Amino acid sequence: MAVPKKRTSISKKRIRKNIWKRKGYWAALKAFSLGQCLSTGNSKSFCVGQKNLTTNAKGFFVRQRNK
Repeated sequence: MAVPKKRTSISKKRIRKNIWKRKGYWAALKAFSLGQCLSTGNSKSFCVGQKNLTTNAKGFFVRQRNK
């Protein structure tokens, strides 16, 4: 016979939710930092050829196709 589980307390639910939010915050911060390094050319771990890159109307770097 199935027995219902005890209800999770509000404090435990908040703790888990905050941990989940914190992981997303750090992932976004790392992605922003990496994008900033690539756009300024100060990246030490990625090599991007600046010759073939141009900016499009939205301000993003786009690689030109060689004809």
